[in-house]
Amino acid sequence: MGKRKTQRKNAAMLDNDDDNSSVSSSSTMRSDQMSVSGTEEVEFNKDSLLDEAVDALFEKRGSTREKSLAVIINAFNCNLQHQFLEKKFATLLHQCLNCIKKGSSKEISLASHAIGLLALTVGPGDNAHEILEESITPLSQAFKSGSESSKIASVITVKHSAAVIAAVVSAWSFLLTTMDGRKLSPKLWLESITYLSNMLDKDDRSVRIAAGEAVALIFEMGSLEKFVAEAKGSNDGSVLEGNKSKEGFSHIQGLKEKILNQVRDLSVEAGGKGSAKKDLNNQRNSFKDVLEFLENGYCPETSIKIGGDSLQTSAWSQLIQLNFLRRFLGGGFTKHMQENEFLQEVFGFTPKRRNLLGSEHISNSEKRMYRSPNSVLNKARTQQLNKQRMLSQGRNIGHFAVNAADEDS
Repeated sequence: MGKRKTQRKNAAMLDNDDDNSSVSSSSTMRSDQMSVSGTEEVEFNKDSLLDEAVDALFEKRGSTREKSLAVIINAFNCNLQHQFLEKKFATLLHQCLNCIKKGSSKEISLASHAIGLLALTVGPGDNAHEILEESITPLSQAFKSGSESSKIASVITVKHSAAVIAAVVSAWSFLLTTMDGRKLSPKLWLESITYLSNMLDKDDRSVRIAAGEAVALIFEMGSLEKFVAEAKGSNDGSVLEGNKSKEGFSHIQGLKEKILNQVRDLSVEAGGKGSAKKDLNNQRNSFKDVLEFLENGYCPETSIKIGGDSLQTSAWSQLIQLNFLRRFLGGGFTKHMQENEFLQEVFGFTPKRRNLLGSEHISNSEKRMYRSPNSVLNKARTQQLNKQRMLSQGRNIGHFAVNAADEDS
């Protein structure tokens, strides 16, 4: 069978240009100076707001801390706050952890989101290691405490919404893409696959799609095949162990066949009464990709536009990472992909280095600012040209001196 490449192309640009907000005016020195001054003032105000938001995390009132966390999240979504973190990394991390320890469920959610953005901003290294070590215990305790509180309040086992289940499965898949599957026990893998197979029978399509992608990821990692091989070859010679091995092998083979049939049915499912056509099409397309991979080993190829550049994926692990980060970063996804070197390395994405004045991502007011003779950019360029001119003159003087000496001799 010939290779079928599934191309998903997002025609809509993920970023919004700011040119519509520009105002036409003559490029006088005065207006340019005002543009530079105004930009510097805006940047100063942004830093001041962020400082105030972090300071407000020390307040006793939970609602105040929640508002401050929302400001911090927005700031880290819109820009990479490297300079801010040089002086406030430890303070921000530990105040977010304090919010998780003593805050409401809303505050815990906001603080967790802020810590996630913090980790994406700092990238790999000592700071990331500190975030991981310091966050594991508070987050685990918060999840456990929240679960116990819900059980006490309802007196029965909590029934989570479909949206929560889909989000949990997607987050689990995202974490799995960063792990070495060989280090996980076969029992854990088997329990996970059985659970995901049950999720494929759920009524909600978002849950089915999340479970289907997780199954594809497990197959891509070769984990199910590993179970089959282990079950088939784990016979130490005894009759009892041999029977257990055969039972285990048969169980895994049966589970694999069940999943294949589930995926095949979901890829052609007919819409029922009241079924949203868009949701149904999304499910069909998703499970066609999963089926193609399970039967023929071909991963879906995706391509999305980020400014004038294309970010492409050709593996389930990449697709799952991409979708998760797009949901997590929201409107800040484009900004991070264009400027966050850590994410660029993760996806092998290198945006084109455009000239600032010719860039489609810069507003007219910013273009005027960079054209200004008094702008930082132009001052630096002038200094560089003067330096080069002086060096050139020095070389010419030396050259002429040597020539003069030769002629005198």
